Amino acid sequence: MTDKIPEAIRDYFISENAHDPEAIDRCFAPDGIVRDEARTIQGLAAIKAWRRETAAKYAHTVEVTGCAHQDGKVVVTGRVSGNFPGSPILLDHTFTLADGRIASLEIG
Repeated sequence: MTDKIPEAIRDYFISENAHDPEAIDRCFAPDGIVRDEARTIQGLAAIKAWRRETAAKYAHTVEVTGCAHQDGKVVVTGRVSGNFPGSPILLDHTFTLADGRIASLEIG
């Protein structure tokens, strides 16, 4: 299944599980956008801060369970486990890529 996942998205999940916000530079476009928990985060510095905040708050990991390419987007389903009610849960991570990097990510 991971062979269907573009490199930038694979790197994103590896860095997510390693809680390595510095890897954001390799995954996201400079003006990348993340939409998560009713918030919009834009730009590498803001995305790194969001990554640090969520890692500290939830101490989570993501196990990729599925991947689909739909309407120019890559939808990766992941089993998210961590310090939050209802853990683990399945969440879709919807990515848009530009020039091999993540231009946008919506989690929900």
